[in-house]
Amino acid sequence: MWQIILGSLGFLLYFMYDINSIQKKNIIIQKFFAVGTVLVVVSLLMELFLLWGQCPHRIGRMIGFGTGAVGFFALLIYTLFFALPFEETYCKENKLRAAYTEGMYGVCRHPGVLWFAGAYLCMWGMFGGWKQGIYFLLMIFWNYLYIIFQDRWTFPQTFFNYKEYQEKTPFLIPNRDSIRACLNSIRKQ
Repeated sequence: MWQIILGSLGFLLYFMYDINSIQKKNIIIQKFFAVGTVLVVVSLLMELFLLWGQCPHRIGRMIGFGTGAVGFFALLIYTLFFALPFEETYCKENKLRAAYTEGMYGVCRHPGVLWFAGAYLCMWGMFGGWKQGIYFLLMIFWNYLYIIFQDRWTFPQTFFNYKEYQEKTPFLIPNRDSIRACLNSIRKQ
């Protein structure tokens, strides 16, 4: 139960951080994204620890789904921290700037959500059961709500070219043109 509360609180802090980044720019609330991330990670570790002790371990299932989870987490880390220009994205003050539209961000506007969902679904697959799935599905749901909020409110006020980016690049599900654009931009690099 605590893992659900902590993870949900983490996402609430993400929303508050985004609102603050546009409106108030309160120095304390600027830390909420980092604190929210810690809460989401701690909640995940708590859930995995609890499930590890409660569920029967089928080695094939653990290896297969575990490999998938690690792969999706690697894609998530790459997408959030290496596919973007790090300094401009995470270190500069949140002034109106251009949205990054190359590489992974050419495939869809929120590729990290795909990798997050894939990782959480694979972890659920490792342990199985609907009771265990409540946590994983709820965290995916909060993440999806968060990107809707970002796509409709935060990013149009943060990136001067976001409207154009929305018109050219799919929201979440890649299409043939967006995959081609992604591959072309990767080849250029």
